[in-house]
Amino acid sequence: MAALAPSSRSIAVALISGDRSRAAHLAVRIPISRASRVAAMACSSSGNVAAIASEQAHSSAPAIRQKLNKVVLAYSGGLDTSVIVPWLRENYGCEVVCFTADVGQGLGELEGLEAKAKASGASQLIIKDLKEEFVKDFIFPCLRAGAVYERKYLLGTSMARPVIAKAMVDAAKEVGADAVSHGCTGKGNDQVRFELTFFALNPKLAVVAPWREWDIKGREDAIEYAKKHNVPVPVTKKSIYSRDRNLWHISHEGDILEDPANEPKEDMFVMTTNPEKAPDTPEYLEISFERGLPVTVNGKALSPAKLLEALNDAGARHGIGRVDMVENRLVGMKSRGVYETPGGTILSLAARELESLTLDRETMQMKDTMALKYAELVYAGRWFDPLRESLDAFMEKVTETTSGSVKLKLFKGSAVVASRTSPFSLYRQDISSFEEGSGIYNQGDAAGFIRLYGLPTRVRAMLLEK
Repeated sequence: MAALAPSSRSIAVALISGDRSRAAHLAVRIPISRASRVAAMACSSSGNVAAIASEQAHSSAPAIRQKLNKVVLAYSGGLDTSVIVPWLRENYGCEVVCFTADVGQGLGELEGLEAKAKASGASQLIIKDLKEEFVKDFIFPCLRAGAVYERKYLLGTSMARPVIAKAMVDAAKEVGADAVSHGCTGKGNDQVRFELTFFALNPKLAVVAPWREWDIKGREDAIEYAKKHNVPVPVTKKSIYSRDRNLWHISHEGDILEDPANEPKEDMFVMTTNPEKAPDTPEYLEISFERGLPVTVNGKALSPAKLLEALNDAGARHGIGRVDMVENRLVGMKSRGVYETPGGTILSLAARELESLTLDRETMQMKDTMALKYAELVYAGRWFDPLRESLDAFMEKVTETTSGSVKLKLFKGSAVVASRTSPFSLYRQDISSFEEGSGIYNQGDAAGFIRLYGLPTRVRAMLLEK
């Protein structure tokens, strides 16, 4: 966390004590207007104590770090972002425009936001419905790529941050802002995801990250700051868990989850039914794909967001999609999180099952290898990186024939494949059958193949016999 600008008093004290090197070090960190007053104090040969007292009286107001005209702030209406609004105005002398993205976190999260934002000192609130764009342009490409981070994580938060940051850059252009701001802490991945998107789409925008600058240490400090600046403190009950929700998933971190030895409590889950209490009758559903992307559920064509909502409902009802994992954060530390991704789990399984029909061995192996890098780039916030875009072009090409339908059986926390069909299937029953087929495959050919394929093994064994 960056330190606040030094007071003129501290510089004057250093000068009086003869520590000129410290005074010079501190002086470069204060505004010119204040620095001139310190210099005047230093030139005085008498009355140093009185000068220091006078300076204290003049420096009660915080210094402006950098004069900004207008800042677009990623705003949720919670305590942190409510406090950031007056903090930005006080420390950067700017107008604050709050921005909220609807990525499927729920209607309750959006109620009363405009009144809260303006009560905190914002000039306006912009709300954008990004659900369809989020699913179509961010979730579905990751689904097609088979991107999974560290074997388990389906990248729910990782995919949401770039679509939000992209919309913030657009909003900044619309309102004529010269800066953007977010409420991410200095320990997490999200700060990187937001800021890399800002850099990629408009490198001229200044970026303000209060958690890396201010002296607010926690919730109590934030409440005190809010009261001091007449900011209405949100009265919602604070969860013991840190959560992030969107149309793809909900994540849970903190409290007892910080110890990987602790089993999650059932009352923590808010999206999925306890598998033990899920329906006793299995449910079948059929998902159709075109060129690697889902288009229908049970024969009904749906928009990307509506399709995901339908699968979320079905998966949640049967307790599907719970994941408990310890992951490596981008900033270097390990963290433990629990995720609920019902619709995403169903879609990921269905896509893999369809690819088992449509992709040959070499292509599938290469796709799986590249999917690991794809997931790593998305997790690290490099959505607009040329490498991610190039990998996406590969994924689009190799899934040109990944069209067809997959039927799944949902039951007590599990989703298993019941059937898969594709007009581009590479599977041939007449070749695969144990019965004699059409003559395409001659079993006698296997002998020569095995001798050639096993030649290195035979040569090595012959060498060892000597």
